[in-house]
Order: sequence, then C-alpha cells, then structure tokens
Amino acid sequence: MEREEGAVPSLPVNVSETIQVNQDALQSIFHNCADVVFRPLQLSDHIKVLLVYIDELTDSGKLEQIISACMISRDVDRLTQYDRAINFSEIVAKVLKGCTVIFIDGEAFAYLADISAFKQRAINEPSNEASIRGPREGFTEDLKTNLSMIRRKISHSKLKFETHQAGELTNTSFVVAYVEDIVKPELLEEVRSRLQSFRTDQLLDSGYIEEFIEDKTLSLFPQIQNTERPDTVSASLLAGRVAIIVDGSPNALLLPMTFWAGFQAAEDHYERFLYVSSVRLLRFLLAIMSCLLPSIYVALTTFHPQMIPLTLMLSISASREGIPFPSVIETLLMELMFEGLREAGLRLPKAIGSAVSIVGALVIGEAAVQAGFISAPIVMIVAGTGIASFAFPSYSLALPFRILRFPLLISGGVLGLYGIAIGIIFILIHLVTLKSFGMPYLAPLAPIGSNFWKDTLIRMNKRYVSALRKQ
Repeated sequence: MEREEGAVPSLPVNVSETIQVNQDALQSIFHNCADVVFRPLQLSDHIKVLLVYIDELTDSGKLEQIISACMISRDVDRLTQYDRAINFSEIVAKVLKGCTVIFIDGEAFAYLADISAFKQRAINEPSNEASIRGPREGFTEDLKTNLSMIRRKISHSKLKFETHQAGELTNTSFVVAYVEDIVKPELLEEVRSRLQSFRTDQLLDSGYIEEFIEDKTLSLFPQIQNTERPDTVSASLLAGRVAIIVDGSPNALLLPMTFWAGFQAAEDHYERFLYVSSVRLLRFLLAIMSCLLPSIYVALTTFHPQMIPLTLMLSISASREGIPFPSVIETLLMELMFEGLREAGLRLPKAIGSAVSIVGALVIGEAAVQAGFISAPIVMIVAGTGIASFAFPSYSLALPFRILRFPLLISGGVLGLYGIAIGIIFILIHLVTLKSFGMPYLAPLAPIGSNFWKDTLIRMNKRYVSALRKQ
C-alpha cells in the first residue's frame, strides 16, 4: 500500500544494526529529494557499506578516497577517524550540510565524514564599501572563510566565536563574535538574550536577524550596522562591540550602533586625522543638505521671500513665469523623478544603469524646463540634493534621510520655516529617545560624554589617544 501524500511515516529514532532498515528510513525522510545519493558497497567478505551524501555538496576526490579504502584496500578501520552519530535527526542535518554518512552492516551507528565542498565566490573588495586606502578584501558567503579573515587580523585567544543555529527549515549557522575583557558583559548578555528569543523557520541572510533583535522596528533609522569589510568588523570588536556573522551572507552585523557610525568610512582610520576630521564634517553638512535643501528652498520662495537677496529673488521669479505648479508641487515631482531614476539605475545592468540614470536626468530635466513644467532653479536644487545624498558612507543611514526629505518638503510647503522647525524637533526627539542595545543613539553627544571628540564627528590623533590610555 502506497503512502498517502503528505503523511508522516513512522521512523526509527536511532540507527539500526541492519543497514537496510537505515536505508529505508533515510529514503523515507529524503522522499523526492533527487540530489541525495544512496551508494551501497559490497565488500568481498560480505560486509555491506552504505554511503549517503549530496553530490553537489561533496568533494568528489575525497569521496573516491573513502570508497577506495573500503573497496580496494579493505581498510574499513580507517573510518574510525570520523565522528559517530546514532540519532537520525543529527544524521539528516549533517547530510544537508554536506557531510557523507557511512553505515556498516552490523554496527548501530553511522560515521560522519565531513568532506563537504561548496562552490564559493572569491574574496574581492566590496563594491558598496570601496576604500581609497586600506585592505581590499571583503566577506564572502562562506562562514568559515569570513571567520578566518577576522582571526587573521585579531590573532589572540580573547577573540571568541560562539556558534548558533536558527531556521527550522534552513538550519542556518551563525556566529556571535566578541573580544573577551573588552566587550561589556551586560551587552553580551543582552545579545544572547535576544538571540535566544529569535524564532523563525527561515534564515537566509543577516537582515533576518536584524529585524528580530533591533530595539524599534518602526524607526526609520538603522540601529544595527552592517558591513562587508573584515577590517571594519575587527576594529569594532576591538572597540568593545559585538559582531554577528551568518553563513551564506556577506554582510556582518555590528552592535550597538550610534548615529555617528553612519558617517565613518572604511579608510578613516588609515588616513591622517586632519583630513579625516574635515571630511567627516563635510559628510555631516552634506547629510543635512540632502534632507533640508528642497524644503528650505520651497519655504523661502513661498512664505519668506524677504529672506532671499533681492537680485536672486528677481531671478527666481523670472524663471518661474508661466510655471503652472507651485514650488512645493514641482519640487515634489522632480524629487520623485530623481528617486525613480536612481532606483532604475540600481536595478538595470551595470553597463547601462549609470548611463540611463545620468542621461535620463539630463534629458528629462532639460525637457521639463523647455516645456515650462518646472523652473530651472528646481533642477539645480534637486541635483544638488541628489549629489549630497551620495556622500553617505553607510547606505542604511542614507535611506532615512531620503525618506524624511518628503515629509519635510510638504511641511515646508504648508507652514514654511515653522513647519520645517516642527519636523526637525520631532526627528531630534526621536533620535534622543532611540537606543541600540542600551546605548543612546546619539551617544556620546546626547548624553554628553568625555570621548565625544575622540572618534565620532571628528577623529583625534592616534598618538594623543594612545597617550591618554597610558595615563
């Protein structure tokens, strides 16, 4: 009688001494799994051996060595170097991770030969975090490779890797990394507590964990930093932070995160401190510009023209003659068009993506001005805003500024500078109350701390910082 579709067969819990029982049990578990291979071997002395593995996840050369040891040299004792398992749940998990399971007739256990071989991407510089100076290596999708790159930079026994597993269907491994005696114990306990409450049936990327363990999921601002650079992770671990590296994901999570971490680029610790401090201040000013420039322009031209120099105001008024839309509408339309072109450029192939976005912006902007739909100053304002938005080292922190630009634009078009001020106050209140794993989001500025000038908005001289630590 055939098994009904969807019915759960009654399977043994532990391995049997009879190899046929073990084979039937695994074939029931891997029903309709065409990639799972069952390879029986018959030795001359009537010993039966069964190999179970997934062909695409197994090193064929090492597999042939095992088969040769069993078939040619009859060296079955060689298998004793491998781990043993008696539980079918453990055996199934190991097969799905690339292990080869070996059953021998008459033995109530199985050997686990870890001869997995995955096709993986080579180590390259991450395209989203390219640096002018510093290492040119980035994480890959292989967990062991990523851990080895961190271990190579921090060659000390105090660097700890705690292995965890999540995802009832994916069985994904991930590692919590920290440096003992540097990380705060309360931070480490909070991370462990949140990870223990993390329950999901699938874990395909570090972003799954990020949404589950962050403090406020409805906040626009990221509370956990992500990076593809081993040097950034290593520097953060030495600063007392915790990293989470997920198997299959090139993005590591760093926590806690502060607002100022989003303005720090990878090469900031490799360049001289005067240049880095100047560039960080420039990034912060560009961030404010990317968020407020359109709304301030609309507020000034609509409600406060007396604050604009007379010559400039006359030029703006002349350019707006015949424009059918108020300033807030034409600015909103151009901002939406610019964001649409940016997203289209990201999704298109790289060879034509940048060309389409640049040419599209030029053609649409020029055509709109010539047709009299928008004024020329709006094109300059939107272009300047777009350029400023590209100055963020962190893509995650750039997103809330891009989104907040629109409500501030509407409030500036309705209430003028008063509306912009109200919007800024609400944003600051949210940032001041926001925390990341117990750390205030604006720390050490709010609340004020003694190390604010060490490595936040500016970076102090490493010689001076080292001298302070010795005192």
